[in-house]
Amino acid sequence: MSLRVLDPVDRASEMIFGLLMAMTFIGALNAATAGREEVRTMMLAALGCNLAWGLTDAVMYLVTTLTGRTRTRTLLARLRSAEPGAGRTLLADELPPGVVAAAGDEGLDAIRRRLAAHSDAALPPRLRAVDLRAAAGVFFVVVLVTFPVVLPFMLVDRLALAMRLSNAVAAGMLFFAGWTLARHSGGNPWLAGAALAVLGALLTGAIVALGG
Repeated sequence: MSLRVLDPVDRASEMIFGLLMAMTFIGALNAATAGREEVRTMMLAALGCNLAWGLTDAVMYLVTTLTGRTRTRTLLARLRSAEPGAGRTLLADELPPGVVAAAGDEGLDAIRRRLAAHSDAALPPRLRAVDLRAAAGVFFVVVLVTFPVVLPFMLVDRLALAMRLSNAVAAGMLFFAGWTLARHSGGNPWLAGAALAVLGALLTGAIVALGG
């Protein structure tokens, strides 16, 4: 239930983040010299890292949600007291430039009047149960993506093969995340999935090279 309250962008973003963190530890393994103890240490470190960052992301999700809700209430209050010209300026600062250009002054005035008449009772300046469920979803996405990429190390004795399988699983999950983002935005799912898989591999390599 907690995962369903997250939108596709949140789910995909947290999946990507968790995967990159886990793959950083896996990428630091040396297939030629690492033993079972090093592999065990890697798996525990990857899980511990994603537990910590999953908790951090969940807390920051709540902070961002509360900040955004407060900002929206403040905008509504300012629109109610602003002159039409000032109200249009406020809206133009909040909306994407393409939307502002398409709406024009008349469209912005109509939006301003509708928003000024809108009650902010639906936007209480506090967190709700659905926000807590969404934060739990953030935590679990970051943590759960650790397991598919470390599972090959539990099932396969040959380290080099386990690493290749783990990388293949990570690439597939990154492809799925890119596919999800493209479907949500109206882009090309195949192109976005392939691009994100390649980008994830490059980012993992960069993180490992930088000592992350």
